[in-house]
Amino acid sequence: MRHEHIISAKQLSRSDIEEVLDRAAEMAEDPQAVADRHAGTLLGMLFFEPSTRTKMSFTAAMKRLGGDVVDMGSVESSSVKKGESLADTVRVVEGYADALVMRHPSEGSAKMATEFVDVPLINAGDGAGQHPTQTLLDLYTIRENAGFDDLTVGIMGDLKYGRTVHSLAHALTEFDANQHFVSPESLKLPRSVRYDLHEAGATIKEHTELDVVLPELDVLYVTRIQRERFPDESEYREVAGEYQIDAETMDGAKDDLTVMHPLPRVDEIAYDLDDTTHAKYFQQAHNGVPVRMALLDLMLGGDQ
Repeated sequence: MRHEHIISAKQLSRSDIEEVLDRAAEMAEDPQAVADRHAGTLLGMLFFEPSTRTKMSFTAAMKRLGGDVVDMGSVESSSVKKGESLADTVRVVEGYADALVMRHPSEGSAKMATEFVDVPLINAGDGAGQHPTQTLLDLYTIRENAGFDDLTVGIMGDLKYGRTVHSLAHALTEFDANQHFVSPESLKLPRSVRYDLHEAGATIKEHTELDVVLPELDVLYVTRIQRERFPDESEYREVAGEYQIDAETMDGAKDDLTVMHPLPRVDEIAYDLDDTTHAKYFQQAHNGVPVRMALLDLMLGGDQ
């Protein structure tokens, strides 16, 4: 892997992505084949925000590779609570680990942290910025279910604050994908993201209603409204629950439409959709383990 750190989906070329996805497919098929490959390796976990899937799948990935993790724990139980700076925290923890995974509420925090460490650092989410490893497992799920040829993807929900959206949209510019974005006017893609997508030659269209584009879609990527990112609670209440889908919604979709969600969901996907063939969001979450195994293996110099 030619990247010392993984901070943004924008730094990943198609060949980078396919290298990770191909390695992930091998590991998913036979995880025991790499069970001791990174014995003795320690992964430092710095999560300044809550996490279930990302944190647990990174932990599982490192342990399945034969290594282990050292965890900073919650902010409340760490020296951050005493006023320690991010720079000092990462400088300290890099002395305990061979690589770091960091999630932080401030956009740009991961890039800043790389200025103070010599070990590889992986961005596990920086505020409303980027979440590149989520994007890799999203792409793995898309490839497994819909393929990458002549692909039409709809991304619906909170496009303004959703970092998974920003990362995935950038990564899809590396493939033959038409992108449709569905959101309330107040939660449209940030201007900077739209500019980057246009500069990358992306074919994108923006909508306020799903039904106008649903019949065309091969993949529908649904996101929750990011309540914790809103500066004003009243702004959140204006859009909460505005975009919801259920099993009946699928009547207007292709039979093989793949429905994805980075989770957790709130009320944007009804539980009756879980039992349909469209629902792939739990498979998507489980894919985090082989994908993160592959990425760690490549970054830590695993042998073929």
